[in-house]
Amino acid sequence: LELTRGCLEVFLRHRNPVSVITKNYLVTRDLDLLAGLAERNLVTVSISITTLRPELVAIMEPRTSRPDRRLAAIETLATAGVPVGVMVAPVIPGLTDAELPAIVAAAADRGAVRAGYIMLRLPGPVEGLFVDWLKRELPDRAQKVLRRIRLVRGGRLSDSRFGKRMRGEGVWAQTVADMFKLACKRAGLNAPRAPLSTDQFRRLPGGQLALWA
Repeated sequence: LELTRGCLEVFLRHRNPVSVITKNYLVTRDLDLLAGLAERNLVTVSISITTLRPELVAIMEPRTSRPDRRLAAIETLATAGVPVGVMVAPVIPGLTDAELPAIVAAAADRGAVRAGYIMLRLPGPVEGLFVDWLKRELPDRAQKVLRRIRLVRGGRLSDSRFGKRMRGEGVWAQTVADMFKLACKRAGLNAPRAPLSTDQFRRLPGGQLALWA
């Protein structure tokens, strides 16, 4: 439906800063608009990569782009001058956490300049859906994964507390954090950069429409 493209057109027209995060190679369709925003320091894009294993993506994220396509999107955006990063999310303890350094390195090789990660969250009904999926698709790994999740969630499978929900807590969560920090250092990612511009916003002629006709 090109809804995202329509939004980007509005952002560019009004010089409004925007950040995009996606798992889909389709983001490259809007390269012309993203490049135009990037020229004015108005955009950043993050490509979310959960795993580099296509066989795992096929059962975990079947309607998303393959890992190689997501890396290709990073390279395409970087080549066009669009500031692009990688978001390793979600990090699934006992299943994808060991891949974190490889994902960061692969993204940096394609031109990513920033990286972040989010520990798996299972709010509300998502918890039951994930456990059912895990036991059905990966029965040999299910108990290990659930144990590791509880290690980073204080004995539970989910934790909604602000400051804890994105990274987890405990020894294993700290191990993941240290591993991520070292991977970024080796890849040369996350150097300080200027924030997106907020002083170019412009109101076009026409004004606000009336609420009542």
